[in-house]
Amino acid sequence: MCKVKYILLMITGMLFFNSGCHAQDRGDDEKLINRKPVVSGQFYDDDPIILREDLKKIFANAVPPQYDRVKAIIAPHAGYVFSGEVAASGYNQIDEQAAFDNVFILASSHRIAFDGASIYNVGHYETPFGIVKVNLPLAKELSQDNNVFTFRKDAHNAEHSLEVQLPFLQYRLKQDFQIIPIVIGTQNPATCKEIAAILKPYLEGNNLFVISTDFSHYPSYENAQEVDHLTAEAIVSREPDLFLKTLEENSLKGISNLATSCCGWSSTLSLMYMIEDNPAYEIHKVQYKNSGDVKYYGDKDRVVGYYSLVVTAQGERPTGQADFNLSQKDQDDLLGIARHTVEEYIRNDKVPHIDEDDLSDAVQEHCGAFVSLYKDKRLRGCIGRFKADEPLYKIVQKMAIASATQDYRFPRVNATEIDDLMIEISVLTPMRKISSIDEIEMGKHGIYIQKGSASGTFLPQVGSQTGWSKEEYLGHCAKDKARIGWDGWKDADIYIYEALVFGEQ
Repeated sequence: MCKVKYILLMITGMLFFNSGCHAQDRGDDEKLINRKPVVSGQFYDDDPIILREDLKKIFANAVPPQYDRVKAIIAPHAGYVFSGEVAASGYNQIDEQAAFDNVFILASSHRIAFDGASIYNVGHYETPFGIVKVNLPLAKELSQDNNVFTFRKDAHNAEHSLEVQLPFLQYRLKQDFQIIPIVIGTQNPATCKEIAAILKPYLEGNNLFVISTDFSHYPSYENAQEVDHLTAEAIVSREPDLFLKTLEENSLKGISNLATSCCGWSSTLSLMYMIEDNPAYEIHKVQYKNSGDVKYYGDKDRVVGYYSLVVTAQGERPTGQADFNLSQKDQDDLLGIARHTVEEYIRNDKVPHIDEDDLSDAVQEHCGAFVSLYKDKRLRGCIGRFKADEPLYKIVQKMAIASATQDYRFPRVNATEIDDLMIEISVLTPMRKISSIDEIEMGKHGIYIQKGSASGTFLPQVGSQTGWSKEEYLGHCAKDKARIGWDGWKDADIYIYEALVFGEQ
């Protein structure tokens, strides 16, 4: 019975809150009060030698590095025998030689509910590997300057979801690091948005964010797979409202024993609020398993789901890939797809099927793209997508339809115009934020201007086609596309990118 109870504890991660009133306790600033490990010997081994060997084996079986410029990871927090490999797959994506200013760890409270979040600011964390330093000056500053943050010792004392991440960091990172340990107690999405607004500048700096969460709790193996993939897709979308809607829809499916589909939803939501308006960030799924996949311990009737995901900056491509290029055949294939799609959709209201077997790997890469339509050498429609969340040929197909039917500047293309259209495709490189407009090269760089929720873009060819000066290029984009006024670019975020442009002539 004790063994069963111990295993269940490791799988679930103490899902439910204890009730009761807890006063704040800021501790003695003059004497450090280190937070001792409380689940070592349960969730992971308390012997540092055995723990290191365990982690060595776990990382050896994990997904190898695939991404550059990782800004955040989402990792599970169950016992290492259950979720260790999935967590290590996420940590493997971090450059082991990276020297971060801080590692922010966001963990949702499993023990107590309270408004806001608690930052441990009276000492350091300890694990079997030794002390994990807290950036005490910053921890205290954040707690003192923002009402949403406080320090509650009871929020950290028995909370496992933050603690279990630390040995992974100690094993993976070869450079010294310090943490900002945050336990989120709120159940209010608006408070998560407030937390995100405060932490967002740190995400854009030389810091790493670790989001601690498991996925579904206690459904059957098959139901867990269904629910967890829906939740992961919502996270990858970078749309907080869709994430919340998906969690609600999951709960209404009537799935037996489903207690939650994301126990660390408040931490995950806070991260999503940080990146939702910035197209330079992408979220990638790394690995999925659930507790039913664990040999000897895996009960498939009641499982817990585990996912690792990473957030990369500036649309970085997986490492180890060659520079992106399209052959003449690739370009001809994409132009053929665009034209055939426009013809079928306008004339027959059908989206034609594309046979992937006839396409090269390059055309099936995930890339952003714009499709432009010209008639009598004048623009007739242009719509694109920066987000590289689908194969290039699919984005070209969708943008061809959108350019013909959804560009608000022009009426819908009709069947009599199709033969007079010239199609041009712009395949986009990852965007890079600039600090000075001197970095913009007219005719080479497209621009993306963002100010709050407003944004607008010009493709690289606009700079050479119009004959504008650089200031006119920025002014027209700010006024005509982002709608923030002629001078709006001066206090906005500006990104540049390049494009591989090809057309039917």
